[in-house]
Amino acid sequence: MPAVGLIRGINVGGASRVAKADLAAAFEAAGFREVVTLLQSGNVVFAADAAPTAEDARSVTAELHRRSGVDAGVVLLPEAEFRRVAAANPLSGDDDARLVVTFLDHDLPADVVAPDAESIAPEELRLGERAVYQWCPLGVSKSRVKPAFWRSLGPVATTRNQRTVDRILAALDRRA
Repeated sequence: MPAVGLIRGINVGGASRVAKADLAAAFEAAGFREVVTLLQSGNVVFAADAAPTAEDARSVTAELHRRSGVDAGVVLLPEAEFRRVAAANPLSGDDDARLVVTFLDHDLPADVVAPDAESIAPEELRLGERAVYQWCPLGVSKSRVKPAFWRSLGPVATTRNQRTVDRILAALDRRA
């Protein structure tokens, strides 16, 4: 079964460096096969015998720490779930670097409330089942969404821009 691994906060801005070889080896040590890393920011496509579990994510996290000293959250999604989340994006924009998806390793908590549209304008934000979709026309680094909102999502969430989502989808297509 093809699946996707998204590692939170590695190899971004020079912090929390993890070599691609160590990233791939962490997935292999957790029992996954045909591991392919994409880009430098913690994106992995791999084969699994069954849908990856929270225990599998903990194994990858532990192995990443053992190999690199980096503690990073890990989101593992079966291919079908990754494709569903990607296809459910209700937003669009003219720059795929400013259209982002925050993937969760769990269902969105019921008590999470999206920020008031006026308070974040011109940004847009929509809640999904296991994702938050965001259009940042001024750039992601200038987002007006408060850190408290992101903390309310739970411990493991990681964001990818649409360009990266499309690259992961293309890698999944090549495996088919």
